[in-house]
Amino acid sequence: MKKPRQTETRKIATPVTTGARWQLQTAKARFSEVFRLARTEGPQWITRQGKEAVVVLPAEEFENLTARANQPSSLVQFFAESPLVNSGINLERDPDYGRPVDL
Repeated sequence: MKKPRQTETRKIATPVTTGARWQLQTAKARFSEVFRLARTEGPQWITRQGKEAVVVLPAEEFENLTARANQPSSLVQFFAESPLVNSGINLERDPDYGRPVDL
């Protein structure tokens, strides 16, 4: 007597909320959930062909990591706000007029 054939059920990977790993195709299909978990639970890792490819994280956390919020808007502002402004370091240079050359 033959055994009845069991139908395979395809499971959708439900990642763990902390440091979750999503396969790319699952992340695409459930992007709203990836987005929500990134905002509430923390970074969501997305893998492609079994290798970590990208991380979805809240914009505030990204700005903290890259220090984008604290970067000066110009080079002049950077030097004006430098901790070395009143340090007494002499940054003056003697003018260099070149060396004498015999022609």
